[in-house]
Amino acid sequence: MKHYIEHFAKPVLTLGPADSLAAAARIMAKHNVGAVVVVESRQPVGIVTDRDLALALAVDGATPLTPVVKVMTTPIETISMREGVFQATQVMRERNVRRLAVVDDEEEIAGIVTLDDLLRLLSSELSNLVECISPEMQVR
Repeated sequence: MKHYIEHFAKPVLTLGPADSLAAAARIMAKHNVGAVVVVESRQPVGIVTDRDLALALAVDGATPLTPVVKVMTTPIETISMREGVFQATQVMRERNVRRLAVVDDEEEIAGIVTLDDLLRLLSSELSNLVECISPEMQVR
């Protein structure tokens, strides 16, 4: 069975480009996440991570009122909700990212998948495989 991204992508938190860094920080803190996706007309145009916030505020001279558009990473890496886990891991590896915005057939935001999500899924699959061979290992 192929694991499609749409089956385990998480709901995504979003902001508009004009929203402030303070708004981004409040959302991340409230929902205990490390990133928010910046959208225009439901299409992802960038991403702001907790690291982006820290660097912008502590190093780059941004203020809490600075719009997220000034510090967001763009373009954002996306994956279709119809793609599989293998494709997601390939994109993350090739593009050196930890998060992928999941988009629907209209390229609108549908969710987010993170490296942690994929690690949990794959570790669960490995655990299932271990359980399959465990009885054989006890016989030897």
